Amino acid sequence: MAAIANLTIDQGASFSSDVTVKDNNGDPFDLTGYTATAKMAKGYTSTRTRTTITTSIGSPTTGVVTLSLTPAQTNALDAERYVYDLEIDTNGTVTRVIEGIITVRPSVSI
Repeated sequence: MAAIANLTIDQGASFSSDVTVKDNNGDPFDLTGYTATAKMAKGYTSTRTRTTITTSIGSPTTGVVTLSLTPAQTNALDAERYVYDLEIDTNGTVTRVIEGIITVRPSVSI
């Protein structure tokens, strides 16, 4: 079962958040040999509002995955709530490790 982590994004600003994948004992999961994929959408079944979140694994043994979006990407988001998930993959075995709600806070319009 995936861990729950809710996030907040400021519309029009750079977004970056480190999330730590943990094993069943609560220790950092060794991500050596894994890739990470994250996506967000306005709803679980939404097909037209999906956004891919950039993921990077720095030091695999720390279990940390960095999620990020550029200012242009966050500016294109509606100031609403989204659902998201983070999955890890090794040799075709995919596991959802973190999921939650992303709240996009609006920027001031000129």
